[in-house]
Amino acid sequence: MTSAPLAARLNIPSGPLFFPVTAYGPDGSVDLDTYRTHVRRGVEAGAAAVFACCGTGEFHALTPEEFDRCVRVAVEAAEGRVPVVAGAGYGTALAVRYARLAEAAGADGLLAMPPYLVVAGQEGLLRHYREVAAATSLPVVVYQRDNAVFTPETVVGLARTDGIIGLKDGLGDLDLMQRIVSAVRSEVPGDFLYFNGLPTAEQTQLAYRALGVTLYSSAVFCFAPEIALAFHQALRGGDDTLVAKLLDGFYRPFVELRAQGRGYAVALVKAGVRLRGLDVGEVRPPLHEPTEDHVKQLAEVIERGYALLEEAK
Repeated sequence: MTSAPLAARLNIPSGPLFFPVTAYGPDGSVDLDTYRTHVRRGVEAGAAAVFACCGTGEFHALTPEEFDRCVRVAVEAAEGRVPVVAGAGYGTALAVRYARLAEAAGADGLLAMPPYLVVAGQEGLLRHYREVAAATSLPVVVYQRDNAVFTPETVVGLARTDGIIGLKDGLGDLDLMQRIVSAVRSEVPGDFLYFNGLPTAEQTQLAYRALGVTLYSSAVFCFAPEIALAFHQALRGGDDTLVAKLLDGFYRPFVELRAQGRGYAVALVKAGVRLRGLDVGEVRPPLHEPTEDHVKQLAEVIERGYALLEEAK
């Protein structure tokens, strides 16, 4: 665990937020050595934080024991250079269990994912996340998506809860996000963090920045860190030309390819990591591997992205 408060460290993003894939060996078991290499390379490439065992890391497919080992390895690989945030989810009891495992493993914070399956009312959702936040001393970022969609009033309640420091939005309703930001700003003193958590968030980050949301997750950083970092720096530095070139020539084609298969937000990213030379294995069921043709197209998109970086030098 790093010593500086998580919110302060995340609020000054020196690079993209890194959501590593979880590596599996040929027999399907977790490959901790490869996972360690993947995380370490990401930190050395300029990630501002490591979000271990979250959506891109197939949290849903990991046993508690595997989760514990992966978070520990991520903490070891980060070596305190950047904070490590771990996923926590399912029903309240299991989410609390994962939260406590993450704390014991040395994580700096939690990404609280939607509860399993049920569509709950606002009162129940608020109670769920408050119990997760109360279970450990770790700061919590709540993930809005799927069956966990909040009213502005509920997010105000989350922001007033000890231990909850932010909201990651994977829904993409900008009207709702504007009302959430406005309500929290009006009613809760202090800084509350917001994250763009849509798949391939770079594609929508210009819109989120207009709402004041500057933090975003980057799955692309897993397999093309130089492209992700260049985009991040161009966005922060006001290099509109490079931002547009990367959106048009790399991110849009990648997003369109990602839309060709269910679960490609994870499977295609993992294929990209393999294409770049690190064998992180295949995805676990119920996800499935991209087709051979889609992997070939992915290789072409990645090559095009790096060519754009060369042209910009």
